[in-house]
Amino acid sequence: MTSSPLRVVFAGTPDFAAASLQALIAHKDHNQYELVGVYTQPDRPAGRGQKLVQSPVKQLAVKHGIPVYQPINFKQEDDKKQLAELNADIMIVAAYGIILPKDILETPKMGCINVHASLLPRWRGAAPIHRAIIAGDKVTGITIMQMDVGLDTGDMLLKAECEIGASETYASLHDRLATLGGTALIDALEKLKASEIIPEAQDEADTCYAAKLTKQEGNLDWSQASALLERQVRALSPWPAAYTFSQAGSLKIHAASSLNASSVSTMLTSNTEQLPAGTILKSDKSGVLVSTGEGALLISELQFAGGKRMKVQDALNGKHETALDVGKQFSTTEQATQS
Repeated sequence: MTSSPLRVVFAGTPDFAAASLQALIAHKDHNQYELVGVYTQPDRPAGRGQKLVQSPVKQLAVKHGIPVYQPINFKQEDDKKQLAELNADIMIVAAYGIILPKDILETPKMGCINVHASLLPRWRGAAPIHRAIIAGDKVTGITIMQMDVGLDTGDMLLKAECEIGASETYASLHDRLATLGGTALIDALEKLKASEIIPEAQDEADTCYAAKLTKQEGNLDWSQASALLERQVRALSPWPAAYTFSQAGSLKIHAASSLNASSVSTMLTSNTEQLPAGTILKSDKSGVLVSTGEGALLISELQFAGGKRMKVQDALNGKHETALDVGKQFSTTEQATQS
């Protein structure tokens, strides 16, 4: 490989991608990389005023004086021509949110590489962080991958592992993986520049798909085991948030912990085995204990519709406190709460 700086184009949109861009910016002064352009999704309206908001990647690029390009897609000839004129050696993609056609993938001399938030081939797709937590994975990480026309199917260039903590939320794991992604990216680029990487094909037998999240997936099914429900709460924090329905309407669950049957029995004086799943077994400042298909879920932070996120001890002093009374039942449907 040549010793001259790599001409790099970066494509990304959210905070996760901005961490990788920041890593590149931090190293460009080392005369290893020349950031010749940044691609990000078009500005979107947000908030009550629906004002156009720049993506985190665009904000970072503008701050550092890097040219920014925002095509709707790469189907227009002018957009393809613009990328070709940047004469990039390599294009780095991280959570861009736009599918790159084959001719775009082949435009940079070294093609396009992707910063993916899982240990491929596990959790290909849009929501690898959420899916890893819900599935109860103990380890995840970052894969730097050579992109092809498939969905996260390209050859793997480098992997960096990251343990998933017992109380890990999407927010905390996202931030750690974002930082790790920047570190892994720089490591991979240095190895590529020195011709020290041998691409590794993914084993199709080990693949699984991380489908994009839907709000409906936050609806807690109390007939499930408490361990699964806890992972669901953690994986969906802060968005879209796990939720249920009480007599006061919808109720978001922001933090909760799983208790097994023996732990539940030591907390209660009466036998609760015959109570329906979703029944409140105990309610005090330590939390709201709810029966599940196996064990119980101890809720510590929640949010009523139209209200703010709060600790259970504060909720018990609020206007909806009766909805958290022992014996009341949570449901998967709003209609059932109104009977």
